[in-house]
Amino acid sequence: MADPESPTAKDSAAPTTEPHHTQTQVDDTAAKLSNLTFKIWPPTQRTRDAVLNRLVETLSSESVLSKRYGTIPKEEASAAAKLIEEEAFSVAGASFSTDEDGIEILQVYSKEISKRMLDTVKARAAAATDSTPSGSAEVDSNNVGTAVGEEDSSSSVMAED
Repeated sequence: MADPESPTAKDSAAPTTEPHHTQTQVDDTAAKLSNLTFKIWPPTQRTRDAVLNRLVETLSSESVLSKRYGTIPKEEASAAAKLIEEEAFSVAGASFSTDEDGIEILQVYSKEISKRMLDTVKARAAAATDSTPSGSAEVDSNNVGTAVGEEDSSSSVMAED
């Protein structure tokens, strides 16, 4: 039936060293993986650019933050975002001495960005309030309260249904 000269018959009849060969491949792969490290700090330039873009978007467009503190023009937001990110990166990098603390460094970086972003919008809102007549500032703060109040009242109406 099967021709003893066919390659299939020869391959199946011959003793194989495949298990040993497979184990060698596994060992080689394991050795390579043990040397592989995954570093989350410092972030790549691509990641830092994405952070910058998100900061600009948050500062210059409608958001929860802008409802309270106002939006920042895109050019000004871009300059502020760059400063915020660079300062946060420096503080986070200086906070830890080893690369083993990647997660902790990333958390510090994130918190520093949030803190500095909030400080920036608060300072800008305070400067805008200081530069406007007191009557205008009072109207602005009333509008902020109204916007927040409207959200609260709509939530309570939904809850009653």
